Amino acid sequence: MRYSEDVIEEVRMKNDIVDVISGYVKLQKKGSSYFGLCPFHNEKSPSFSVSPGKQMYYCFGCGAGGNVITFIMEYENYSFGEALKLLADRAGIVLPKQEMSQEEKQQEDSKKRLLEVNKLAANYFYYQLKHPQGQDGYAYLKKRQLTDETIRHFGLGFANKTSDDLYRYLKNKGYEDSFLKDSGLVTIEERGGHDKFWNRVMFPIMDVNNRVIGFGGRVMGDGMPKYLNSPETRLFDKSRNLFGLNFARTSREKYLLICEGYMDVIALHQAGFTQAVASLGTAFTPQHAVLLKRYTTQVILTYDSDEAGIKAALRAIPILREAGISIKVLNMKPYKDPDEFIKNLGAEEFSRRIAQAKNSFLYEIDVLKSRYSLEDPEQKTQFYQETAKKLLIFSEALERDNYIQAVSREHFIPYEDLKRLVNQFGSRLGIQDSYRSLGRARENGGDMGAQAGDRFAVQQEDRNTTGREAGKKGRGKNEKEEKTRQPQRLLLTWLIERPSLFAKIEGIISAEDFVEPLYRQVAEMVFAGHKAGEIKPAGILNHFINDEEEYREVAALFNASLKESLNNEEQKKAFSETVRKVKKNSLDWAGRNARDIQEFQRIVREQAALGSLHISLD
Repeated sequence: MRYSEDVIEEVRMKNDIVDVISGYVKLQKKGSSYFGLCPFHNEKSPSFSVSPGKQMYYCFGCGAGGNVITFIMEYENYSFGEALKLLADRAGIVLPKQEMSQEEKQQEDSKKRLLEVNKLAANYFYYQLKHPQGQDGYAYLKKRQLTDETIRHFGLGFANKTSDDLYRYLKNKGYEDSFLKDSGLVTIEERGGHDKFWNRVMFPIMDVNNRVIGFGGRVMGDGMPKYLNSPETRLFDKSRNLFGLNFARTSREKYLLICEGYMDVIALHQAGFTQAVASLGTAFTPQHAVLLKRYTTQVILTYDSDEAGIKAALRAIPILREAGISIKVLNMKPYKDPDEFIKNLGAEEFSRRIAQAKNSFLYEIDVLKSRYSLEDPEQKTQFYQETAKKLLIFSEALERDNYIQAVSREHFIPYEDLKRLVNQFGSRLGIQDSYRSLGRARENGGDMGAQAGDRFAVQQEDRNTTGREAGKKGRGKNEKEEKTRQPQRLLLTWLIERPSLFAKIEGIISAEDFVEPLYRQVAEMVFAGHKAGEIKPAGILNHFINDEEEYREVAALFNASLKESLNNEEQKKAFSETVRKVKKNSLDWAGRNARDIQEFQRIVREQAALGSLHISLD
């Protein structure tokens, strides 16, 4: 839908970006910005920055960036209109009724059709299960002791043994091949179309609003793979969805149970544990943790008790911990998984095991201990040392000491000895960090010599290469053209970061000196904002929301990491050199487009004067 700039800006300004993103990502303040793990790619070290001053976010790892509206669009897979409405409702703003543009209507219709065809496929699979052609699938589910009510509740179904069964059904419903290919339900080849799923028990995957967005299928017999998920589509992203969450989110329990597979979730729900969810055939991700954080701050891992399950738990624990979620681990021995446990010992005993679930860190220490033979003095020492190192994850002294006491008590390690060992490793780590910081400082402060401007520009560019590299390649600019773009990009970022620099370039540089069309467009808004007394990066970004390539490049301009203070001679020289390059590029362009000899002579005089140009930052 089309809304006026005033309406869009009102919604944006009344939704503080730190408040909104904090609901999805655990943020920690560092300087004037907040940092956390990026929800748009997997990472171990936080590179996702949120600036309250600019009201923007930017990931220095993957290049994702934007304002509060685009965050909701990217994270929730919403259209612009859907994101704006969510934020308007959050802020108590009533949006004016608007007509959709043709493009927006097409996108909305496409999404509705995908939901429609998924629902149709789910109903088709369910129908097959209850008829003769689905008897193998129905027999399998009954063998797993599922009731008809549970089968209906989860909408379980069956994909027939005929490999083009669903394809022919959907074609008869009027769906064209190009659309069906994008739905993830069929594969279209030269010889025709065939189903993604056949001879499988089908598990509809629903979003939190109970809409079917994809499927999982369990093969009958010995076929491979045993479990198959829908490919990713506009609706389905397995790293951002959890099976069963549509039901679990309404559970009255304060915690959620995390399982490994569909059948574990279904068996637990049937036994009354309606707070169970599972990741969709993929390792647990930070996006899963962020999703869970919307509904709970406590989880209990109920992964399989075999080696693979232990490894999965050890991978998930730090991800959940980083998201600010409290974690416990359930012991299901002597059985492998929740389904098997409940069949043998029942729901009441499972409840007792939940009450006895172990603190995740103490579980990690138990697993660590199992890797060593404590009868061997050398291995026993190694176990103590590795335990001490793990205790350093707790940065707060009181919390760390509480865990030292708990580990000491559980594993019969003298408290004072363990505490001393932890402090020793902590001191060594501190020294190593100091050396690393010193090394980085030496690298950043090296001799720039006569090429100060070039090297400084490259230094800044390197920090944002990931986010812009795709854009550069896509535009196909040659090396010479990129050299003219680089100083424009750098100077714009400087002016956005430090508005006081406008006074230093007054009468020398104007918005017209940015010859790259995209940068000129941004510069005009930045210069106008400065003249009006306030530059609003998040508002400026709204103008580029319909062009993803331009949007990402402009977002990078507003989020470059310029930590240098421009307070030493080398850095001052770098700034002066950058201004000179921007002006020279502008004059060169003007010279090539001069309308008469008088204008050309004026440009030549200005070019000659560039040699004596000096920008003072004092």
